[in-house]
Amino acid sequence: MFFFLKGVFAGEIILKRYIFKFGFFELRWYSFLIVTGIIISYYLVRRRLKYFNINPDDLDEAVFWGILSSIVGARTYYVIFMWDEFYSKYPSEIIKIWHGGLAIHGAVIGAIISTFLYTRLKKNCSFTFLQGTDLLTSVLPLGQAIGRWGNFFNYEAYGGPTNLPWKMFVPPENRMVGYENYSYFHPTFLYESIFDFLIFLFLYKYDLRWKKNNGETTALYFILYSANRFWIEGLRTDSLYWGKIRVAQLVSLILIILGIIMFILVRRKTEVKK
Repeated sequence: MFFFLKGVFAGEIILKRYIFKFGFFELRWYSFLIVTGIIISYYLVRRRLKYFNINPDDLDEAVFWGILSSIVGARTYYVIFMWDEFYSKYPSEIIKIWHGGLAIHGAVIGAIISTFLYTRLKKNCSFTFLQGTDLLTSVLPLGQAIGRWGNFFNYEAYGGPTNLPWKMFVPPENRMVGYENYSYFHPTFLYESIFDFLIFLFLYKYDLRWKKNNGETTALYFILYSANRFWIEGLRTDSLYWGKIRVAQLVSLILIILGIIMFILVRRKTEVKK
């Protein structure tokens, strides 16, 4: 694996975005890795339901609706901030998610809204809204860490030019406008993947062993992931903008503030019973 990555980063190995191709159909690494991240995350949540007395059927239903909502949220978020630049001119592209254009912040918002509605509308739901978001956010960073490697195969979500020893070669056809004369860039997908995995290790343990009240894990996810995303977004060349502001950085700042306030409030409540 080390020599494979070394070859790719050096430009000696050029990646294909798909695992295999049959006619017009492509099984892309991006889709495969996102689905893999979801499956592994789901498995990890499922195995700890016994500690929280949660009905597995409730989890399965919530996950089903959560996945659908996260896809809609991820696409809606991206289309909103690319409306003037692209989708207002090509509205037929809005539904063509296979052409790319999903935003993780939109996916998180969609999943949280879905969890809220599910716990409110489901009769005798075996978990509360905050308990559900804690379970989600305790494994979400792992799914994100795995999914980021889809960017690796697509030669996307990279940063600005660099000569650091771990610089990554990007083929000319994948270089952003204005960077055509540069060959090596920050592998920001890798930075985020590494830190997402570390966040996962912490939150997965925190949720089961250290939290006092439901909502703490969610609050910590908002803080830790957003802090990670804020500095990495500053390096990227493909950010979504609202005027001159990077949208992901603005959302990250809001989530950090929300997470701090939320953690303080839920930590003061009566200790949760597991």
